[in-house]
Amino acid sequence: MEQVHQALSSMNLFSGLTDEGLERIRAIAGEELHAAGDFVFREGEMGDKLYLILDGKVRISRNLSGMGEEALAVLGAGEAFGEMSLIDDTPRSADARVHEAARLLVITREAFEDLLFIHKDLAYEILWNCIKTLSLRLREANDKMAFMSVTGKF
Repeated sequence: MEQVHQALSSMNLFSGLTDEGLERIRAIAGEELHAAGDFVFREGEMGDKLYLILDGKVRISRNLSGMGEEALAVLGAGEAFGEMSLIDDTPRSADARVHEAARLLVITREAFEDLLFIHKDLAYEILWNCIKTLSLRLREANDKMAFMSVTGKF
């Protein structure tokens, strides 16, 4: 229980929430166990879940035509993936494959939307965190593109 609380509070999406808010989120979450090599989801599938790694590792990757798999990240305990599926209704942009046996906390879009509808103050805090996270990612992408342009790798 404490591990879940700590993991949730460490996520950008839920940072700064009260203990009561974190408990509301924990209450709508489930758990999944996955063996090494399992796909949590595949690129192109419709997404409807956010995952938070409690134990183990998950590799986020894409298959590039003629080149094979490109690992984008290997995530470990306390890290989250799939959060965009709570917000938009578009296909997954990458594969998520278990790198080391993993225990995942899972929040479905339906449960998340219901929670935000009922608890408006919590919704405001989470959506504000979401905006900050997206802004940070956009800045990082811009910096990466600028670097690639300057170094001629773009």
